[in-house]
Amino acid sequence: MAQPSHITPVTQTSAPPDLDIVTFGCRLNTLESENVRALASDAGVTDTVIVNTCAVTAEAVRQARQTIRKIRRERPGARIIATGCAAQTDPDGFAAMDEIDHVIGNAEKLQPAFWAGLPRHDKVVVGDVMELRETAAHMVDAFSTRTRAFVEVQNGCDHRCTFCIIPYGRGPSRSVPMGVVVDQVTRLVASGHREVVLTGVDLTSYGGDLPGAPRLGDLVARILTFVPDLPRLRLSSIDSIEADTTLLDVFASEARLMPHLHLSLQAGDDMILKRMKRRHLREDAVRFCAEVRARRPDVVFGADLIAGFPTETDEMFENTLAIIADCGLTHVHVFPFSPRVGTPAARMPQLPRQTVKARAAALREAAADRLERALSSTDGTTVELLVEDGNRGRTPHYLPARLIGPEAHPGDLVPGRVTGRENGTLSVERLAA
Repeated sequence: MAQPSHITPVTQTSAPPDLDIVTFGCRLNTLESENVRALASDAGVTDTVIVNTCAVTAEAVRQARQTIRKIRRERPGARIIATGCAAQTDPDGFAAMDEIDHVIGNAEKLQPAFWAGLPRHDKVVVGDVMELRETAAHMVDAFSTRTRAFVEVQNGCDHRCTFCIIPYGRGPSRSVPMGVVVDQVTRLVASGHREVVLTGVDLTSYGGDLPGAPRLGDLVARILTFVPDLPRLRLSSIDSIEADTTLLDVFASEARLMPHLHLSLQAGDDMILKRMKRRHLREDAVRFCAEVRARRPDVVFGADLIAGFPTETDEMFENTLAIIADCGLTHVHVFPFSPRVGTPAARMPQLPRQTVKARAAALREAAADRLERALSSTDGTTVELLVEDGNRGRTPHYLPARLIGPEAHPGDLVPGRVTGRENGTLSVERLAA
């Protein structure tokens, strides 16, 4: 599953003054919003708000609907378009909202012809994503800031985890050819981007549908070889059970591949993992983290964890809670279990909502403690900060940091020394050049 950003934040990407895009969910959605912005702008779309939705949880869908209603109140004359995974999986539900003018699918939103013919379209234009067999190179040459850029290398998913609705919003797994990806990364670096993030719905399934069946490690190695001016390459969420040997070798040997891996773990109990229809067991995850850490000792791990999966007992939950320490996780995304209509998990015996919320809170507390330990361990160390905005940015380990002193430009890579931390953010003092 594509790594979600936290669902609560909503990112707005502006094009012309009266064309706005509101993005929920994962990094792939963030990338696609940039493409949609470019396509709509080129087609001359004006006085329009496009809401790129997420379906990963019921809360994400609720927030999208709430945002759409708020937009209609604030811009009563604007055209409102709903797209993204929630719109793809429930087009009739979104079409029933009086506030919405058009509901478009995940494939249609990336087609120039759709935007060129926008005024003539029906209210609902949503195709069958399960029929898709290739991922077009939906790419942009520059993002709205010159710091971090996202490149889609894979889309869709062939697995059927019992809790997940995303395959029905994204379709089958399909990959972008390696040469096309390298060309895109080259263009992004030429336009001033200092860090590129490879994204996908099931990133480690990359290449299975391409001639010769290259793996993700092959793609990463090729990017680093043929784009020598790229300072930083980062991976979004990976499934550790699918990580190939070449990927691990490159991760251990190449400093430009950032020492941060986000894992799609979901749980730390074997029975729950089996009921989720995951392909790894608890020991697989713990062993993977230990092996990678042995190869690259400075690595930090993140993970997605679901609290309160159906049938989860106290003992099962304790196993998931313990995996935060057993895997040494630093960045943890916690999701209270959310039944998605049409998935097998929605038909399993559900836990009381107060139990789910309490377990999510316990996971978040443990995760916050681990993050605080990671932050405190950097005191006095030298880091390289990729400046994003207002002297704030991220270290190679994806730790949030703020540069002390004169304002730097977004996209600058600034060496500095960690002098402390405040509100979960490192304070970094610039080192003399």
